[in-house]
Amino acid sequence: MKQTMIWVSITLLITMVMACDNDASSPSDGGKERENISLTRSGQELVRRNNDFAFNLLRAIGEDKDQILSPISVTYALGMLNNGATGDTRKQITDVLGFSDADAVNDFCKQMLWHAPNLDNQTKVMISNTVFMNKGYELTPTFISKANDFYNAQPETRDFNDGKTLGVINQWASDHTDGMIKEVLTERTFNPFAVSYLLNAVYFKGEWTKKFSKDETLEEEFDHEGPEKHLLMVPMMHQEGRFLYYENYYSQILRLAYGNEAFCMTVLLPLEGKTVDDVLHSLSAASWRDINGHLSTKNLDIKIPRLETNSDFDLKTVLSKLGITDAFDENKAEFPDFCNKPTFINQMRQVARIKIDEEGTEAAAVTNTGIDASDYPPQTKNFHANHPFLYVISEQSTGTIFFIGKYMGHVR
Repeated sequence: MKQTMIWVSITLLITMVMACDNDASSPSDGGKERENISLTRSGQELVRRNNDFAFNLLRAIGEDKDQILSPISVTYALGMLNNGATGDTRKQITDVLGFSDADAVNDFCKQMLWHAPNLDNQTKVMISNTVFMNKGYELTPTFISKANDFYNAQPETRDFNDGKTLGVINQWASDHTDGMIKEVLTERTFNPFAVSYLLNAVYFKGEWTKKFSKDETLEEEFDHEGPEKHLLMVPMMHQEGRFLYYENYYSQILRLAYGNEAFCMTVLLPLEGKTVDDVLHSLSAASWRDINGHLSTKNLDIKIPRLETNSDFDLKTVLSKLGITDAFDENKAEFPDFCNKPTFINQMRQVARIKIDEEGTEAAAVTNTGIDASDYPPQTKNFHANHPFLYVISEQSTGTIFFIGKYMGHVR
C-alpha cells in the first residue's frame, strides 16, 4: 500500500539564568517555598525507569564529543505519538521509555506539564504542545481526546499549501520558547504535502541559588580527553562555599541548585584514571538514586568551565538500537489511532544547544519526527572540572531528568 508522509516536530527549550555575583545566600525575598510533585509508589518507579532511558539514550549515541540532549523531550514526543499506536509498536515505545503502558506515559507527561511550572516562582517552566493537520487529513477522535487531556494540545487544521503555514509553525515555536527558537522548519525542510506537524515546547528560566561572579572567572588549563588529548585554555568560573557533594568509585559529584532548589544541575567529574564513558556506563536508575541518597553538604572550592555545546542527533538510529524497531518499519508499524492513513516513523532527529556562563545558561533542543505512511569536621575540598565531565539537569522531588550532557573541552 502506498503510504503518505506525516511530519512531526517537537521543540524543547530550556533557559537557565545564572546571576553574576558571589552571593551564597538562600533565594531572595519573595521566593516561593519549595514544593514537591507527589507521586505514588508506582509513579516513582516509572520515573526511575524513565531515568534509565535517559542514561541509555546518551550511551546509545556513543560519540566522543561534547553533547547535550533532552530525554524528556523524546518522552513527550514518543508519548504523544504512542496514543496513535497499537500492538508491538506501542509496546516497544513504552518499554524503551520505561513505562508499563501508554497510559502511564500520558499520566507522567500530564503530571510534569501541570506541576513543574508551579514549583518555584523564581524558576519559570512552561511545557506546551500543539498539532497542525494538513487539509484533507483527520486525526482520530481517540488521538484528539488524549492529546487534549494529557498534553493540553489543541489540534488545528490548515492548508499547508497556503504559503503561510511554515510561518505559523515557526511563530508558534518562537512564542512558546520566549523567542529563543525562532525556526524549527525552513523552506527546504517544510513539506506542504505532509499530513501533520506535532510540536512540543518546554521553556525553563531560573537563577543559581548560589551565584557566580564574573570577576572570579580566569583562563585556565583543561585536560582534553580522547584521541586529540591535549591541554587547552578555557574560561573557568569559580566560587567557594557549602554545596551538596558525594564521591564514589567513578567520580566526584557536585549538585548546584536553582531558585528554591526545585531544579538543579548535577556535575559528575571522573576521578583520576576514570573517563567520562566509565562514569556514563556506571549510571542507571539505581545508581542515580544511590547518588541522590548520599549527597551531603561539604565546603567546596568549585571551578566549572564557561561552555557552549551544540548537538544534532539521529534519534531514529539511536532509538532503533534501544529497541524501538517496528515504528520505523513501514511493513510493521501500527499507528491506526493516529489519523486516517497508515503510517510509520521515517525520520526523528533532535537538535540541542546549551550555553553556560556567569550571566546565564541557555539550553534548547528541537526534535523533528517525520512519519511516512506505509559528616566530618568541615574542610574545603576541591571540585575543579578541568577535565571532561557529565552533567544532568533534573527536577528534585521526582528526580526526573530534563537534560543530560557531556563536556569534553570544546569552547566556542
